[in-house]
Amino acid sequence: MKIALVTDAWHPQVNGVVRTLDTVIGLLRDKGHEILVISPDLYRSVPAPSYPEIRLAFTRARTVGRQIEQFGADAVHLATEGPLCVQARRWCRRNRRPFTTAYHTQFPEYLARRTRMSPRIFWPYIRWFHHGSEAIMVSTESIRNQLRGEKLSHVHHWSRGVDLANFRADAPTPGIYGQIKRPIQLYVGRVAIEKNIEAFLSSDQPGSKVVVGDGPALAGLRSRHPEAHFVGRQSGEQLAGYYAGADVFIFPSKTDTFGLVIIEALACGTPVAAFPVTGPIDILTATSGAMDEDLDVAIQRALGLNSTDCIARGKDFSWDASASQFLNGLVSQERRQDYHLSRRILAKAIFARV
Repeated sequence: MKIALVTDAWHPQVNGVVRTLDTVIGLLRDKGHEILVISPDLYRSVPAPSYPEIRLAFTRARTVGRQIEQFGADAVHLATEGPLCVQARRWCRRNRRPFTTAYHTQFPEYLARRTRMSPRIFWPYIRWFHHGSEAIMVSTESIRNQLRGEKLSHVHHWSRGVDLANFRADAPTPGIYGQIKRPIQLYVGRVAIEKNIEAFLSSDQPGSKVVVGDGPALAGLRSRHPEAHFVGRQSGEQLAGYYAGADVFIFPSKTDTFGLVIIEALACGTPVAAFPVTGPIDILTATSGAMDEDLDVAIQRALGLNSTDCIARGKDFSWDASASQFLNGLVSQERRQDYHLSRRILAKAIFARV
């Protein structure tokens, strides 16, 4: 199958959306599928206000559509709700091309954290963007229910995976862990306001706090929390070592739809402490993590959990399964025509019997 994937989030960004797309694309290509990635680096773009790593592309719907047509796409998927995908959506609607979308981020809550406005202000845009798609791909049951509550019921399950060959309990521990006090409490991810890292760094727990990652909130957090250890971006086996050597992993975000870092930590045998929100409530079990509105309580409970149970839970998530779910959720022009033809035949049969 030839798949045109349009996304406003792409390299060099480092986040869960990009990692998910990159991994799934690689697996699908390995299986013989052709993927065209239409991303901001192909067009004139400007940095997003307060988030310069994100580029906002400016182009016309017909320009994006021309690329899709020249590629000969069998299916079109719009991964994000940004300006590039808006133009792709416009072209698909004008030309009656079926397309699917995905809800990777709780966009209204994300924008609310950055603008200090109510999330309700942004929901009309979300409903407009996803309306008209053949399916909205979602990673958890919580998000499925949330979208249904917003009258977006055409959802398809698309979970996430973890690289078990890399994220494992015996990954080499970083040298810094031998120099700081335990218990070691770890955060991994974007260092940005919407990740709610302040709640973690302000928690009243003994031991050491380690932050792995980079982002626009880094300088401010460093100045306010000089006792914490900020080690920058890590990847591969080095990142796995930070997970495996920690005593507890903290997931303070309230705006994620899943949280890849949660299952990476679990695969490394590290229990997770989080708020009881979308993502953690869909992933964590009583033996692999602890959730509480009081993060201190969650951390204390998580520290008492067994690493073996965490590893077992981490193994429940497979990238191969994720890639298959994504592929099954796509809707090609041919599949759409067959679907509507089947419905017409069924309707005629019912009418004839009546």
